[in-house]
Amino acid sequence: MLPDRSLAIVAYRGAQEAAVLGLADLLDTANAISKGQGGIVIAVHTVRPGELPSRSEHYDAIILPPNRSGARGDDDTDLHGWIRARHGAGTLTASACAGLFWLGHAGLLASRPVTTHWALEAEVRSAFPDADLQSEHLLIDDNDIVTAGGMMAWIDLGLFFVERWQGADVLTATARHLLIDPGKREQRNYRSFRPNMSHGDQAVLNLQLWMEAHVQEDLSVDALAARSQLSGRTFLRRFKAATGTSPNAYVQALRVEKARGLLERTREPVGAVGWAVGYQDISAFGRVFRSVTGLTAVEYRRRFSVLDVRA
Repeated sequence: MLPDRSLAIVAYRGAQEAAVLGLADLLDTANAISKGQGGIVIAVHTVRPGELPSRSEHYDAIILPPNRSGARGDDDTDLHGWIRARHGAGTLTASACAGLFWLGHAGLLASRPVTTHWALEAEVRSAFPDADLQSEHLLIDDNDIVTAGGMMAWIDLGLFFVERWQGADVLTATARHLLIDPGKREQRNYRSFRPNMSHGDQAVLNLQLWMEAHVQEDLSVDALAARSQLSGRTFLRRFKAATGTSPNAYVQALRVEKARGLLERTREPVGAVGWAVGYQDISAFGRVFRSVTGLTAVEYRRRFSVLDVRA
């Protein structure tokens, strides 16, 4: 018989209590199912600031949950040292969403593939430039460090531990009991395109606003440079400096974002949606849409439509 496991949820200052309690409830449900099958039980502990257990206390894993307070843990030096010591002792160390900042301040992210909420990408890159941030993924398992992105990704993280320690049968039964999807998701399924429009370059901003309403138009680099009344080289330099991306990448992301909205809110055929956002080749639209979202247009509509697409 395999030994039971021990997991600590770190309820640091500002931690999302819904995640702290929700993880405990999810694992409690899995424990009841696993115990009924004679399987592993995960002992769940909640660790709070000022009550850090001795560094000799054993946990098989610790989780840093999300937060909604805007805290980033810069000053939680005692907790940083505790996390570092636990990881150094062989404890699997995990985070969800902004919980990644505590792992970073503990010095655990250098050269490691990690993820967090896509909206925190720029902030994480600035704070921890040595991390291999891959924010298109919802969960990255790098053996001793596991990271999940998104405010609700603690659910995916909880299911990860259920599958890892209690097996696929318990995972399936737990997901069915809680009415949650155990399928593997990607953060890019949900990621929205929110271009920077507060950069202060009026010529680029005017062009961005025009592009929002004219995605069907010719948005080639030459056409955009002509509309901006800038030379080609100057246009490329200023557009990249203002938006952080190339014009071609920007256009692709903009068109896919517009297509997402049409797939969510209308019953227009996929070909018509592609045409409406500037793609005359339906196969090209399909390839681009899937490369950005991780889903085909049909799959995206089935999952995210606000209409009854069966009608």
